[in-house]
Amino acid sequence: MVVVCVVVALALVQFASDALYARAAPQALVAHIPLAFGLRVYSAIDAIAPAAYVNDALAQTALTQGDAAAAQSYALRMPAGPRRDALLAQVAHAQGNDVLGREYAFAADDVDAVQHDVALVARYNLATASQLEARFRERLIAAGTHPDAVAESYAISANYEALRQNYPAGLALDEQALALAPLNMGYLLSAANNAYLFGDFADARRLFERGVAIDPGGGDSYAGLGLIALHEGHRDRAQAYLQQARAVDPHAQMIPALEAALR
Repeated sequence: MVVVCVVVALALVQFASDALYARAAPQALVAHIPLAFGLRVYSAIDAIAPAAYVNDALAQTALTQGDAAAAQSYALRMPAGPRRDALLAQVAHAQGNDVLGREYAFAADDVDAVQHDVALVARYNLATASQLEARFRERLIAAGTHPDAVAESYAISANYEALRQNYPAGLALDEQALALAPLNMGYLLSAANNAYLFGDFADARRLFERGVAIDPGGGDSYAGLGLIALHEGHRDRAQAYLQQARAVDPHAQMIPALEAALR
């Protein structure tokens, strides 16, 4: 009898879980299990034996239903930790408190959430966005986060500085990203362009040449070398680089810039 009760209880929990999470798969069979059933079962579990996964599920459901206050109540009953902080970040944003939401996302080390928030800040204040990104990057480094995430943070900051036309700072940040991910062409081209715009043509040439060595099939590096050649007064060499760029990658983003410069 005890075994039967346990099996029935486990089945109820499974059905309840399916009811709560089926919204993510509306075409699945479990989507036909009423949400109210899942909520009743989980609420009963919460009343008898509170558990983090129960409060997590109830908080997420409350958020999808637009009940931020209920979501906050459930989240606060969870043990302190990244998951609770991530939920509280969502609650704060739902309540219109973006600053608090960002602080909770920082505490949770939620890379995607923080990058999204910082990108929103960058729409109206690049300097603040750059400062926030640097602050978050310090947390990532202190936490021993994977180098790829840290490199991406450096690259994001470099982009913000480039948009502010602070090319020396952008170049330095791109170099930091490259130190962690030396084969990443996105970081390399960003560094080369920052060097070019800063007027450090020797460094720009070095970086574009490095790009050709890493990815001979990428037209942007050839086009960048063409821009440098043209700046130095070597029009024929620039034309030759343009032909190389077109040959390996006619859709390279830097080709139009070189074409315009050669007109």
